[in-house]
Amino acid sequence: MKLNLKNPLVFFDLETTGTNINTDRIVEICYLKIYPNGNEESKTMRINPEMHIPETSTAIHGIHDEDVADCPTFKQIAKELAKSIEGADIAGFNSNRFDVPVLVEEFLRAGIDIDLSKRKFIDVQVIYHKLEQRTLSAAYKFYCGKNLEDAHTAEADTRATYEVLKAQLDRYPDTLQNDVAFLSEYSTYSKNVDFAGRIVYDDNGVEVFNFGKYKGMPVAEVLKRDQGYFGWIMNGDFTLNTKNVLTKIRLRESGLVK
Repeated sequence: MKLNLKNPLVFFDLETTGTNINTDRIVEICYLKIYPNGNEESKTMRINPEMHIPETSTAIHGIHDEDVADCPTFKQIAKELAKSIEGADIAGFNSNRFDVPVLVEEFLRAGIDIDLSKRKFIDVQVIYHKLEQRTLSAAYKFYCGKNLEDAHTAEADTRATYEVLKAQLDRYPDTLQNDVAFLSEYSTYSKNVDFAGRIVYDDNGVEVFNFGKYKGMPVAEVLKRDQGYFGWIMNGDFTLNTKNVLTKIRLRESGLVK
């Protein structure tokens, strides 16, 4: 089924040094940009993470330190990449929980505060888990009838994710709508304020903490009640994006910005 798009839709996948959103780095990225007219544009880049790639990660994606030693750093390709995804909606497999937060962190470290607030995000894994409960390789076999060759390479995983989404639309016409806004809403478990999901919107659209002793409490209320909590988060092991979001809420509540 051809996707019904109003904006370009960028499928992407990352291979990284590990699974810590705060500290790990990208070693490979592939994106597949689908235009409303059906045209495709794809690119795969290996990136020097400027840190050692642990052997446990190499065992998954097969990328060693020497493979990326002469590759550009993320900071060197950040502007080009940001321009490539400008104005596009975003899709991936487990992307809402991992790939998008990691990508945003890399942009922030590179000094680019990319605005994704108006984008739609489709997480094909969430759709799959809600309907079938499997992995990408199993999803590819189930929906597309093919084995996923070269699994855990960014390019293979990116294209497989695109094919799985189209097959999901064909298989569940009574459940899924061929509409990016619907798919974005359907593939989201919670309405995140920050990409790591530390702060979410409650049913009334109020920003609340989604972790710790203040879980479920409005952020604005907590900042007034416990002024040290802001400093604890700012000095803690939280993503740059989470800290930026919290700072904006604090400034807004103080009346310094609207």
